[in-house]
Order: sequence, then C-alpha cells, then structure tokens
Amino acid sequence: MALLKLKPACKDYLWGGHRLVEEYGVEYDGAILAEAWVLSAHSDGASTIVNGEYAGKTLIEYLDAEGLEILGTHCRRFREFPILTKFIDARDNLSIQVHPSNAYALKNENQYGKTEMWVVLDAEPGAFLYYGFKREISKEEFAARIMQNTLLEVLNAVPVKKGDMFLIESGTLHAIGKGILIAEIQQNSNVTYRIYDYGRVGADGKKRDLHIEKALAVTNRIPIVQNANSYPHVADCDYFTVDKINLDGKLTYRMQGNVDEKSFLSILILDGKGTVSNKSEKLSYKKGDSFFLPANSGDWQIEGTCDALITTIREKANPIRVGVNIGSSEVQMGIINEQNQLLDVRKYPTQPKRTAQEIIDETAENILKLLAENNIPLEQCVGVGVGVPGTIDRRKGTVVYSNNIRWEDVQLTKTLGEVIPCPVRIANDADCAALGEAVAGAGKNFSDVVMFTMGNGVGGGIILNGEVFEGGIMGGSEVGHQVIRVNGRLCSCGRKGCLEAYVSVPALLKSASQVAGKDITLEEIFTLAKEEDVAMTEVVEQYALMLGQGIVNIVNMFRPQLILIGGAMSTYAKDLIEPLTDILKEDCFGGIHAPIPQIAIAELGSNAGMIGAANL
Repeated sequence: MALLKLKPACKDYLWGGHRLVEEYGVEYDGAILAEAWVLSAHSDGASTIVNGEYAGKTLIEYLDAEGLEILGTHCRRFREFPILTKFIDARDNLSIQVHPSNAYALKNENQYGKTEMWVVLDAEPGAFLYYGFKREISKEEFAARIMQNTLLEVLNAVPVKKGDMFLIESGTLHAIGKGILIAEIQQNSNVTYRIYDYGRVGADGKKRDLHIEKALAVTNRIPIVQNANSYPHVADCDYFTVDKINLDGKLTYRMQGNVDEKSFLSILILDGKGTVSNKSEKLSYKKGDSFFLPANSGDWQIEGTCDALITTIREKANPIRVGVNIGSSEVQMGIINEQNQLLDVRKYPTQPKRTAQEIIDETAENILKLLAENNIPLEQCVGVGVGVPGTIDRRKGTVVYSNNIRWEDVQLTKTLGEVIPCPVRIANDADCAALGEAVAGAGKNFSDVVMFTMGNGVGGGIILNGEVFEGGIMGGSEVGHQVIRVNGRLCSCGRKGCLEAYVSVPALLKSASQVAGKDITLEEIFTLAKEEDVAMTEVVEQYALMLGQGIVNIVNMFRPQLILIGGAMSTYAKDLIEPLTDILKEDCFGGIHAPIPQIAIAELGSNAGMIGAANL
C-alpha cells in the first residue's frame, strides 16, 4: 500500500465555526468544528486511514506496523512523525499565543516545540491576524502589558487576504483573527502557551488557563521580518518543505512526480476535484482531502483541477551529530560535522561506581554544555550515538550487561532521549570504533571492514556494506572469543582457547615475561625482536601466528576488503603486517587463487569510537 487517503481528527474549540463541514466535506456531527487534523500522528488526535489494508487504522497504528523507515532517510533525525497538517476555521479570534522551541518544549513538556506555516484560504473583509510586535519591547514591558490588558496595543496586526502565506517560527507571538480560514503545516506538536484570551470562558464556565511565565521565557520580543523568498518553494525550513500545485484543467491538467527514499510526500487538496494515483492505487479527490505516500513509493500523478499543497522533508542544513564513548575510566564525547570532522571534544572520568542514571544524567548535561559552548543550537543536532562496552540490544536501545561499568538492563536510548531532543542510537564500543575507522579513518575507502582491537582484551567490529554487522540476534560480534586452540588457555570469558587468551596485551606480556625471566614492556618486546633476539623473535612470531589464525577465520566467513589492527597493539602493528599477510595467503580459503584483504593500522586512535558512535 503506497497511497493512503486520510480522514481527519476533529477539534471543537470554542472559537471555531462550521465551514469545514459545509465547504470542505469533513464528516462531523457537532455544532463547532474549529480544526480538522487531516494529517496527524499525534496522540491528541490521529488521522484515520480510509482505504486499503490499513483502512480503519490510525496513522499512528500504520507507522507502528510499518516502522519509521517509511518516512525516509531525511526523517531519521526525528524521533517521531515530523509534521501535523490541519485546516483551521476561525469564526472568532484565537487567543494570543506563542510556541516554544524544541529545546524548551522537550525539557518542559516532553514533546517537540512548534514552527508552523499558514496559507490563508479565505478571509472576510477587514480580517487580520497578529504576527509579532510593532516594535521591540522589554521583558518587563511585555509582562506589565499582559497584566494591564494593554498587550494588543503593541502587537503587529496584519490585514490578510486569500493566498497570503506566513512562516511562524517558534518564539513568534501570533494569533489568527476572526473570519479567517487557514491551512496549516506545523511540527508534530500540540504545545501552545496562551498569553491573552479576551476574557473568554470555556465550556466549564471558567476562564481558560494562561501560561504567562512560560510565554515570557520563550517569546521573541523583536519585530519579525517576514521572509517571503522561499523560492522555489512556498515554505522551506528544517522541519518541512511546502510546494503548491495548481491545475486549471485546461493548459495544466496533470502533474507527475516521484517519491524516492529520502522523504514521504503529503498532498493536501485546497480546492478542486480529480484523481491521484501511483503504480498500485488510483483514488478520487475533492476539496479538503489529504493523502500520504510513504518514502520510496515511486512514481505518482495527480489529474484534474486543483490547488494543492505538497509537503516533504528535506535534508537538514548544516547538521551536526554528537558521538559519545562511555568507557570504564573515561567518558569521551565529540561534536562531528558532515565531513566526519571532530569540532570539539569533552572528556571526564566515568566513575563507574555511580548508578547508571547518574552517569546518563551527567552525559546529557555535558552534551548540552558542549553544544552551548560551541554556540550550536540544539536544533542543529540530528542525532546522538553512544558506544558502551558490553552486550547491547541496539533495537531496544538497551545495555543488557556491561561488566566494565556495572550496568544491567539499562534503557540508555529512552533515558538519554528524554533530555536530548533527537534520535539516540547505541552500540557496542568496539563496533563504534570499527565504524569510525570505516567512515573516516583507515577504512574510509572500503565498504567491508573488520577491525581487531587488541588491548586488555580483544574486541573488534565487523562493518559490511558500510553498516555495523549485528546478525539476527542481539549482542553483536565478538571476534576475540573465537576458539583458535581446543582446550587451550583459559579465557576471561570462561572458555578455553579463545583468541583473546593469546593475543591480548596481557597475554603477550605474560608470554614474553616467561621467556625473559622478568617483567617486560611491549616496546622492549618489539625492539628486541627487531634486533633479532632469538627468544623475543619467537614470541612475536607465535603471537602473529595466533592472531593470523583468528583473522583467517573471520576472512573465511565474511570476506572483508580490509583488516584493521587497532588498540594498544596498533603502535607495533607495522611489524606484524608482513607475517600476517603471509598467513592469510597460505591459510585463507582459496589460497593464492582468491583475493585476500589488505591489512592496515587503525588511524583515529581514541577518536574512532566517538566518530563511529556519531554515525550510528
């Protein structure tokens, strides 16, 4: 099903009229219909699908079944359906109001803020709306005028006519005046701070609540300059792009388009009649109808006579992401731009004896501080990625178990997402390091990369087709816990013969110390081997042999283009590349008759985890 027709949710606010029933065909039995939410996945009123296999289901239920992927790649930065489209019939004046920004609304209301755009569909003679202030006023004057009922004296009253358009950014004081009919496209939010309501009372006989303190906190008190130049679009911002279609039925009877993988497409019929179709469906339309086409649904066309608004979501301008690496001793976080460059980094002790909630709260606080210190608005952050040691359920956003930081069943994505107003993704820290190297380090020219990270243990990650390989079950890859010698050395995991038991740094140091008869450092081991010390040369050769067997096993299974050596051993890996390459030539399936991957040294060091996390 790639073309959905929607039935609106209806709102009977006291200032509404009845034109949406009479002129736009909205099915509603009440005396007042103020708003028809024609494209809505908001919990306060969801649209209902009227055709196909999901007929009778709400748009929310449809998205739950199909997944947010159908919204398109440009919508990955949103945690939920990004827009809400409605018709508004103002029989009377709406209250003077303001909408908060994302940052303020998520902190105080646990939902997004609101930027919106209006298209005036009809206006009675003399109709006007309020749009910001006539002049700049202070916060003190603003508060005083609210209390003294003189606020209207300083508001910018704008006469309107059919066809006028306005972009109402968050923080802009505004109000629709009586006698105006509007089509509105907005962020998917129902947060409104009412400032002045003409002394009206609700159905309960009481005056409606005002939200003075919150309004004072979020309102832009400088006059708004309406930028009418969104060419070639009617409206264009980070939250929605709106275009207008006009078919006169004569010179222009048909328009065609294509819905690709980047964004869904919404069609709102302002006037006219005809048909809209795609490869699998053809539906009639009339004034007031709303249609939804999911991303990647292909070619579509509209025929007949109509005025219509077409809404898509474009790529965010100048986006940044935040990558976080939570280690047992240190938390690292960095701001990463589109070129995968680190713009700034913050590091501080993890203190793993604290609770998970304390560590997550501090992480959220430091993300916000890092953005603020770099003068980056929260809205520019399109995602936060977090790398955590241990077993990770990426689909649920849960740290199942991490011995390093003493976490068990921690809902990291949900908890961090309650503070950070963008999608949060998590993965094992070794997977993040591998992804970082694959997108911005030694593996950036390869789509299939396996990284072995040798430190106190042996971790690593497998990147296939540019994405972290997870397999069909939760947990990710554990390249260090493949058995290379049956009944061999006891591994930290409890099994015998694991790769980690032979090629971790402690394992190498132990082997070398036994031969040398004393404690010895990594630098001393490789220096002595270069100087052709017989004992240390044999230790290094045995180390390469064991590591080589582990790499061969992975190559035979996944056939990557590149093998990367990272962690503490990367400093000395140059001396290992030649013997490891020889082992691959000899032992990989196909031998000299099949290509073997290159072996290289990781380049990004500790930055790999942050960059990789930011790319989740």
